[in-house]
Amino acid sequence: EENVRIVLEPLGLTTNEISNRIDELLADLNIEHLRDNKGHALSGGERRRVEIMRALATRPQFILLDEPFAGIDPLAVSELQKIIYGLKDRGLGILISDHNVRETLQVCDFAYIVNNGSILTSGVAIDIIESQIARKMYLGENFSM
Repeated sequence: EENVRIVLEPLGLTTNEISNRIDELLADLNIEHLRDNKGHALSGGERRRVEIMRALATRPQFILLDEPFAGIDPLAVSELQKIIYGLKDRGLGILISDHNVRETLQVCDFAYIVNNGSILTSGVAIDIIESQIARKMYLGENFSM
């Protein structure tokens, strides 16, 4: 709760509005049980959900997720992917930067493979997977989904 309250207080919302928005976000991300937990006590997957909650607190049109799949277990990856699908379904624009290609391609509508600051290839997941240059320079010849 504290992590999000800090983001909302400067917006000039009433205490009631802040509490309502926090309740809504906790429910949306299925993390009501984390309400009173301190950040240092959270698992990697729980941290990601709280980070997303903070990003959503101001009701943005777009969010950037930097390495969202790094350092979290497979169950947390699956939960995070469900959250991303839900946000996409609501029309939120999401930009993801991540080295975990499999997990990222599963939730992306469109992707770029960047190497040394240059775009190697771009397209939908199948375009990336079938790209010979992406396989040679980044994915590896045996890459599969």
